[in-house]
Amino acid sequence: MKKLFVIAFVALGLTTFAQSDAKAETLLNEVSTKIKAYKNISLDFKYELNNVSENISQETRGDVVIEGEKYKLNILGVTRIFDGETLYTISPEDEEVTISSDNSEDENTITPSKMLSFYEDGYTYKMDIVQTVKGRKIQYVKLNPIDTNSEIKHVLLGIDATTNHIYNLIEVGKNGTKTTLTVNSFKTDQPISKTLFTFDEGKYSDYYINKID
Repeated sequence: MKKLFVIAFVALGLTTFAQSDAKAETLLNEVSTKIKAYKNISLDFKYELNNVSENISQETRGDVVIEGEKYKLNILGVTRIFDGETLYTISPEDEEVTISSDNSEDENTITPSKMLSFYEDGYTYKMDIVQTVKGRKIQYVKLNPIDTNSEIKHVLLGIDATTNHIYNLIEVGKNGTKTTLTVNSFKTDQPISKTLFTFDEGKYSDYYINKID
């Protein structure tokens, strides 16, 4: 799951066109333009991880609010708040808050704010199949990593042909692991609290505060 959110949940440079499909390039640029126009994005999503050979099958749900580089993510009972500089990971089960600096420069980390734009660098892409899902036309774009040493075999990005919003993301690993993130609800420009991305330490006076850097 960590990899998905750091691939993974908004700015699309799309700098590598050399071996990419022109139609796919145009579509991704249209998605980019639309995403950039929103002040904030709120997603409810389903996350699935499957590996048949390892007999692994996991499914969970989560939600995230993204505003620029800031985000608040809830998944697996853990809340992650990034205020643009500092990441707060709140675990009620462990009664612990971990505080760390932004790790978005780590290429192995996908943050929610990059979830809709991970493909801006490092991939070539081409148009793939079209599917009808619950009455919606979903156009898939297949992304292949330029780095031959990448653990990722390929990624399929499903785009709603009517709204130009991302519907799902399917990552297939060379080890046979398949991770799928499906957007159940995509809302934009919602009224949000000014303190949504602010960590209030006073609310966690009984928690262990772990500052790792």
